Amino acid sequence: MGQGIRLSMDGKGRATDNAFIERLWRNVKYEKIYLNPPKDGMDLYLLLEEYFDYYNHERRHQSIEYQRPKDVYRKAA
Repeated sequence: MGQGIRLSMDGKGRATDNAFIERLWRNVKYEKIYLNPPKDGMDLYLLLEEYFDYYNHERRHQSIEYQRPKDVYRKAA
């Protein structure tokens, strides 16, 4: 269990977390959903699954020096 994960119970950092989540979902909408409108709930699920696989394994992120999240995670593990 010693993975250093902590839950904030006092709300500190909440604004930062909200900004991250809002930016993430803005990217999801503009890069995937608006370009490929889903036909139904299952289609939406599959689009999101495809996007998050791309987001975590292929897309390079400015905030982590244009590395892919999977590479950063592997270095930390």
